[in-house]
Amino acid sequence: MRQLAAYLAAGLLSLPFVCLPALSDTLRIATYNTELSRKGPGLMLRDIEKGEDAQVAAVIKVIVAANADIIALQGIDWDYENKGLRALEHRLAAAGAPYRYVFSRRPNSGLRSGVDLDGDGRLGGPGDSHGYGDFTGKGGIAVLSRFPILETEALDLSPLLWRDMPGALLPRHPDQSPFPSAEAQEVQRLSSTAHWVVPVQLAEGTRLDLMTFQAGPPVFDGPEDRNGRRNHDEIRLWQILLDNGLPEAYQREDDRPFVVAGGANLDPDKGDGLRAAISDLLDDPRLVDPRPASPDAGLDTVDWSRPGRMRVDYLLPSADLAIEKSGVAWSVPDAQTAARASRHRLVWVDIDLSARTPTSETE
Repeated sequence: MRQLAAYLAAGLLSLPFVCLPALSDTLRIATYNTELSRKGPGLMLRDIEKGEDAQVAAVIKVIVAANADIIALQGIDWDYENKGLRALEHRLAAAGAPYRYVFSRRPNSGLRSGVDLDGDGRLGGPGDSHGYGDFTGKGGIAVLSRFPILETEALDLSPLLWRDMPGALLPRHPDQSPFPSAEAQEVQRLSSTAHWVVPVQLAEGTRLDLMTFQAGPPVFDGPEDRNGRRNHDEIRLWQILLDNGLPEAYQREDDRPFVVAGGANLDPDKGDGLRAAISDLLDDPRLVDPRPASPDAGLDTVDWSRPGRMRVDYLLPSADLAIEKSGVAWSVPDAQTAARASRHRLVWVDIDLSARTPTSETE
């Protein structure tokens, strides 16, 4: 059993079966929107380091209880030296959940474009950043891993211009002119936060690509449906990548096994948005939807005051990976702590590495 000492130290041995350590030949991958983002740069780092913030403490307890080998995080403010992420990693290690390898790069959120991207007639607002945000790095994403991350080989799709995506659903005015302007569409990036392909070197010598992202919400716009269309294309980007349909600079080098991990901000059955995007991804034969669930809320992964509980956070392994079990940590380590940590819940999947379908890389 893995990390028994972590459970003893954290007092988590009374948790339900969902949180028991996986077997040694099992790889546990998780995704978790921590909602640790703060209102200004450096504030998340301050709250993590002071050790007095109740939400930070709750997030740490949730991650420790999940005991994942690799975890994709969302809602993490980025800074140039990754001090905030490192501070979180240090707190986790002190709580009995060490993650030696971390990965994060500057997201599009809060990255100024110099153009009126939201069409409000003003420059410099949070909506004029490539991804909504009032400071660079607000609400970014990150990866924690117990296995080496091959950082120099990571593929960053975030600079991809929206207009350069095949079949892009670019918004238009009623007269079919570009919304908000042709100038805006010349510079607008697709990713509202980031899209990364992060290769991880696993213990037995094989590699796995973590395809991680956080799409923007498909709401808070007008009849042009700019946010809805962008959300649709942010989700569809993974299928275009697998089709090798992107410009050469954004293509994967081989067919390693992979897991799509992150936030789509879209439920296939309810809520606003162009739901065909997530339905098509879930139905893609190159992926497997393990349908992680909890006894408390079924497939739902978030509890918003409006529109309520929805499934918006996903783990989708490639079809050549053998899935043992999966779940949503809705009340882990307990309902009160999980709710205090984030409106989102951690999603996890266990992969049986010994049963993986061989590929040319490992044969």
